[in-house]
Amino acid sequence: MTEPLRVLLADDQTLVRTGFRLILGADGIDVVAEATNGAEAVEAARRTLPDVVLMDVRMPEMDGLEATRRILAGAPDAPRVIILTTFDLDRYVYAALSAGASGFLLKDVTPELTRPEVRGRAVAVALNGLMLGTLLGLPLSTVIGEHLGWRAAFWAITALTVLAALATLAGVPSADGDAEESGGLRQELSTFRNPRLWLTLTTSTFVIGATFSAFSYLNPILTEITGFSTGTVPVLLIAYGAATVVGNTVVGRLADRRTIPVLLVGLALNLAFLIGFALLARLTVPAVVMMLGIGLVGVTMNPALVTRVQRAGNARPLVNTVHSSFITLGIIIATSVGGPAIDAFGLRAPLWIGAGLAALGLVTLVPDALRRRAGARTVEAVPDEAVSAEAVSPETVSAEAGRQASREVPEAV
Repeated sequence: MTEPLRVLLADDQTLVRTGFRLILGADGIDVVAEATNGAEAVEAARRTLPDVVLMDVRMPEMDGLEATRRILAGAPDAPRVIILTTFDLDRYVYAALSAGASGFLLKDVTPELTRPEVRGRAVAVALNGLMLGTLLGLPLSTVIGEHLGWRAAFWAITALTVLAALATLAGVPSADGDAEESGGLRQELSTFRNPRLWLTLTTSTFVIGATFSAFSYLNPILTEITGFSTGTVPVLLIAYGAATVVGNTVVGRLADRRTIPVLLVGLALNLAFLIGFALLARLTVPAVVMMLGIGLVGVTMNPALVTRVQRAGNARPLVNTVHSSFITLGIIIATSVGGPAIDAFGLRAPLWIGAGLAALGLVTLVPDALRRRAGARTVEAVPDEAVSAEAVSPETVSAEAGRQASREVPEAV
């Protein structure tokens, strides 16, 4: 059996190291040590003898460039060093390559370090925070609202939001200082000339809108139509949240290699569950089954949605931010249309609106489904083993790093 790739992580940000460890570990890559500064990286490299070192540039005590020089100096079996940084500057590339680094990568393209099937899993890991928020936050806010009033629930959410913002400020590395020199904004804006990107963004709006049409009104539907007591609803919402965690994990495993099939099946099932819920809302067991089904295949499509958007555009911040806006648009549509519809047609109306949005989402997937079908023979001609066999070797990581370095600063290489 081939020995797993052994990697040393060197970064002064705990959040960054944790993220890399999760992503690499999911792919069977062994993180043998972590370092918070350049001096620790030098010592850890000599002690653990890794195959690859992922090295940040800006660290206290000793920066990553000096640490790279010391690790590679006079060592016949020295590891490959990949410089990772948020700063897209020519001088860093020159310094990294002259220090002996095998490549230079920006942190916003780090998904390329893993095999394609692991990227969806990485998105799912990040989004599990959202799913756990549904699992724990929704029933908790329901209980608070029932005992202390609805304002207390909103104050609790506000307090948690402030804590999350402070944690983000403390834990997420800053990329300020030299953003103007990269010329990245013009390049990112040019991505939006692609009509296919706009179609994929629209799909996300419909998928999330369909789910939140039901989710936003679960409490009154379950109490006033199905007949559950207000004390039972938090338990049902915990079950709904658990379904989202399971669904998110499964979709994350399939999102990269089966993006379009996952979305087609997920949306079709969501459509069926929404229609079933609308028709069977008065029956206790079928209503619960339909609700859990929506939890399994609703918002859990996010890893596949993110993967599809990044393939149509890119993985850079502007595309991801606009994608988040389209997702939010879906929530706005669902809740703003649902309220008047309830007044006019009753509590089942949001479920029918959700079914309509799910149907529209399926329509937006037709072009990609046809394109995938037309290119199926080409895809099948490329054996998966050829990708897997070399994807985790040091040479592959270094080769990809070299290609990225040449793309970022073609005049320097």
